[in-house]
Amino acid sequence: MLGPVILAASRSDRMRRFVSAAPGTKQVVDRFIAGETVDQVVPIVEDAADKGLEVTLDVVGEDITTPAQAEAARDAYLELIERLSALDLGTRAEMSVKLSMFGQALEGGHELALANVRPVVEAAAAIGTTVTLDAEDHTTLDSMFAIHEELRKDFPQTGCVIQSYLFRTEDDARRLAAAGSRVRIVKGAYKEPASVAYQDKAEIDKAYVRITRILMEGEGYPMIGSHDPRLIAIAQELGRQAGRKLDEYEFQMLYGIRSDEHVRLAAEGHRMRVYTAYGTDWYGYFMRRLAEKPANLLFFGRSILTKG
Repeated sequence: MLGPVILAASRSDRMRRFVSAAPGTKQVVDRFIAGETVDQVVPIVEDAADKGLEVTLDVVGEDITTPAQAEAARDAYLELIERLSALDLGTRAEMSVKLSMFGQALEGGHELALANVRPVVEAAAAIGTTVTLDAEDHTTLDSMFAIHEELRKDFPQTGCVIQSYLFRTEDDARRLAAAGSRVRIVKGAYKEPASVAYQDKAEIDKAYVRITRILMEGEGYPMIGSHDPRLIAIAQELGRQAGRKLDEYEFQMLYGIRSDEHVRLAAEGHRMRVYTAYGTDWYGYFMRRLAEKPANLLFFGRSILTKG
């Protein structure tokens, strides 16, 4: 299995240097990363809006080692929100944040992450949009859910992410599928031990369907994060069975993957949101995209071999 190997490489400084220096890297990174600056990503948001799509924006970067870096991450999101407001794009774009980027892993990290993310959530609400807290490895989830619960007291539209490969997620989904909640379901992209997570793709997919059913039958707003045509079709059927209208849930896919499908789903009347990452610290995000789909790794390998 290549996935676990690639995920291990995502934490390796040696591999980071090798991948960054490889002559074919930029071609592949540009497929998944929308740019390095706010100026580069704003036209992509505008283009998505013109196509009837919405976006969720992720300023990439997770390896935070100092409180100052966590504050810089907060400020990067505040800059993004200010630009969206000036261009009247707030209703077309929300934000996705990883709490590790806000200092969650540092000493006193739970309180630090909450203090740093709160002004981002507040600023997003002020321009008519919201923030979704991304799920990371299983050791961070109790803190993430607690911060999510705290933020929802003042900003009930704040969303969170759950991962179908974790054994705990069906219980989390039942708890979260309440009125007013916004929950994104994904398969999961971190290297997790067999003690906490399914290791077999078929079992992960079965859990994904069970969890999607829980969310569709609940009172919240499900966000279906998948590129798998079979799981998308199942989600549509589960939504129909639950009596949901097309605007009572949404699909989410990554920037650069199955772009034609983005437009097709929007044309059918579905809400379709494109997860759009940008920033200079792209390595960890990029490696997880390679781990999720072997075809991406082959594309990267060919690019390296044919450049330089």
